[in-house]
Amino acid sequence: MKRFDSGTLIPGSTWRAEAETEAEVVRRAVENMRNLNGETEVRPEMVERIKERIVDIDDMGRETRH
Repeated sequence: MKRFDSGTLIPGSTWRAEAETEAEVVRRAVENMRNLNGETEVRPEMVERIKERIVDIDDMGRETRH
């Protein structure tokens, strides 16, 4: 499993996206930014920042790498 914690990119933000693949985590994070934050355009640089902060997690939700 993979996880992106939005607070690692957006101070004070508490939502997270979890999925089996990095691509799905990014898709969910971008969707969230559009729906909840009103972003109309998510630039490639933001997608790269999201990818840099995705971590692997085990079945208990614990990070397995940084």
